Amino acid sequence: MNLIHIPTRWAALALLCATNAMADPNLHVEESVELSAPPAQVWATVGEFGSLSWHPVVASTQVSGSTPNQPGNVRTVTVKDGAQLVEALQAYDGAERSLTYRIVQSPLPVTGYVSVLRVLPSGSGSKVVWSSDFQRDEKAPNVNDEQAREAIAGIYKAGFEGLRTVFPAR
Repeated sequence: MNLIHIPTRWAALALLCATNAMADPNLHVEESVELSAPPAQVWATVGEFGSLSWHPVVASTQVSGSTPNQPGNVRTVTVKDGAQLVEALQAYDGAERSLTYRIVQSPLPVTGYVSVLRVLPSGSGSKVVWSSDFQRDEKAPNVNDEQAREAIAGIYKAGFEGLRTVFPAR
């Protein structure tokens, strides 16, 4: 064994390990907005799983299930360009002002998407936090991880612009 090549082999192994550690199959996006309205007032608007009227790209929302905000309910969201997303409510906590849902079907370049929407107190107003974990859809070869993150972040930011028209921002 040539001792001169040992450091090179260790460097190559270290690089391989670092690359594998960075190749996380789970992507995460988190966006937030500060609003001057109290949390209960904001939650009354964003906490209704069956209504996304505050989101400017949403044309309509239809929900299955006779009990509002019941985990297991499924909503079909139609956006203004005609695309549809089907989402299932996984958890709902009105007292904590939090709901968790997953995408069942959508044109987005992601799979395994699970999202949490929360309204938190912040000073005399509110902070709305929208976050998700997902993987980039391998069937969308022209979309990389960063583009998938940007697509999701863009949805959240557009929603927050809609909330700013309903509630003043801080």
